[in-house]
Order: sequence, then structure tokens, then C-alpha cells
Amino acid sequence: MPNSPSTPLPACDAQASWKPNGPYSLRQSLGILQRGARDPATRVSETGAWLCFHTPVGPVTLLATRTAGIDAEVLLRAWGPGAAHAVERGLHLLGAYDDWSAFDAAETRDLLHPIVLRSRKSNPGLRFPSTGRIFDALFPAILEQKVTVIEANYAWRHLCLAVGDLPPGPAPAGMRLPPTPTAVRSLQPWQWHQARVDSKRSATARRAAAAANALERWALMDLGARRENAMGAGTLHAALESIPGVGPWSIAEVLQRTHGAADHVSVGDFHLAAFVGQVLTGRRVDDAGMLELLAPFTGHRQRVVRLIGLSGQRKQAFGPRLAPMDHRRR
Repeated sequence: MPNSPSTPLPACDAQASWKPNGPYSLRQSLGILQRGARDPATRVSETGAWLCFHTPVGPVTLLATRTAGIDAEVLLRAWGPGAAHAVERGLHLLGAYDDWSAFDAAETRDLLHPIVLRSRKSNPGLRFPSTGRIFDALFPAILEQKVTVIEANYAWRHLCLAVGDLPPGPAPAGMRLPPTPTAVRSLQPWQWHQARVDSKRSATARRAAAAANALERWALMDLGARRENAMGAGTLHAALESIPGVGPWSIAEVLQRTHGAADHVSVGDFHLAAFVGQVLTGRRVDDAGMLELLAPFTGHRQRVVRLIGLSGQRKQAFGPRLAPMDHRRR
């Protein structure tokens, strides 16, 4: 997935390789990080993934490619001041430490719905990535609140192109670094309007940007780890929950990406509960019903949800589609 099949890449600033112990799919594993087909910060295919992001030591452009053959490896190449840091964290990003052994054990497998079981057999290369980049996951999650995917992806792309810096190295044309917390806090009302982001989401985004430095202190900590001298429970979940406008849905969406959270389900999603109920029981259910159905898989509930999404099943459609909202003249 380079810039052009005939264009050689310049020498990188850092690189590493990883040989997965078993099947591995770049598209399925890293695809959750891409916000739509035209995401300026992340582009993922089955054989390669370009990711542009900020690290604690500077920006980076990272390219992950999968070699062919029985001894296939994943090669990481990085450019920019953050290259060494990005490569050092590369195995976390790829999901190399995501352990499916308990889920694949006989006692869990025997409880799975046949559709989920078939999906697991058909998608053995799925891993959950752990980016450790909290604001990069939180900001687009806020943009996705209470709007269609089309609208959310439009807002993300517009704001990346408007205030995201050019990435280092040979990133494909049109790619950008994600907006920094400082850039988000500096956005003017007319810029939010151009991005078709309403005042409620923009206010939440500004509050999240103001808390970004504190949130990133949990970036390299294990999920559920507690920080001493922190207010409240001292966990990342509690810190996210303390931001007005950030609720259970947004928190789950963040932790699934930043820490590979295998048990955090996106409660409050407009479609998810009904879809899970349809697949597992043949009828639509609400959030409470979904959590009841997933209870036997506590610790792995998001694994079940992801496999349902990869199963090829389609949610039943009822009524008219939700029309995109245009906030530019409001």
C-alpha cells in the first residue's frame, strides 16, 4: 500500500518486524482505527496500513505491511521524530499481545451461538489493537455522538484537513496528523459549523481537549490500573467519565482502541443492541437485553460483538433512514 507501486520508499528512521504466532489480518485488526474510507490519518488494507499520529516525542508516519507466504511477517517502518517510539510500541498497536486463548477454550466455545462460532473460524486473524493514544480515540468518538457515520466521518476528515499538520516522511498524498488538543481548543465557531458539528459536540470536544494532558498519563498503563493521588477512582474509565458529555458509549469506543478492551461494549449505540439481539435470538432487544445475552461471555463481550459484525449478517431495516444534519447555517 505504498504511495505508488513503482515509487520506492525513502530510508526509514526506525523499523521492526513481527512474526505472528498464527493467523493475522491487518485489515480486520487495524481497521477499527480508520474513520471511513477517506480518513486522512489512517488508511488500512489487507496488506498494508498507513498511520499518521503524534507521540510524546514528536509526530510519526508509520507503515505496517504484511509479507506473503507461509512465514509471513508484519514489517513496521516509521519516519519522523516519533519513529523510534512508534516502533517500540508497534506490537501493542498490531494487537500482538491480544490473547484469545480463554475465548477459544472449549468451555467458552460451547456457549457460542453457531453464527458467532462460524465467524470466529472464518476470522482467525482478528486482534484488538492497543494504540495508547487516548485523545486520538476520544475526539472522533465525540464527533460520532448522536449522528450518522457519514456525518461523523465528514467532520473528522474536514477537521483533520483544516487543522491537522502534514505528517513526516512518505505518507500518501492527502494524509494528515490528527488535530492536537491545542488545535481543537483553538477552533472557532465557524470552523465547527463548516465541519457540521453542533454546539453540544464541539463543547464536549473542547472539554476533552482541555483534559487531554491528564488523560494521556494513563496511555501506557494497563486497563483498569489506578493512579495514586488521582481524583475519584483513579482509573482511566473514571477520568473519561468525569468529562461532561462523555458517557458509556464514548468510553467503550475509546478503550476498545487505546487498550484493546475485550469486554467493553458500546452501550447506547443506536443500532448495536437490536443487531446483537437479532443475530443471537432472532428478535430485537434493548441495551439491557443485549447485556443479558452477552453476560455468559463476561471478559470477552466485545469479542462476541466484533465477531457478529464480521459474520456477514445484516441488521433488519425498519422505517426511513436518518437524514444527515447540516449545521453550517445554524
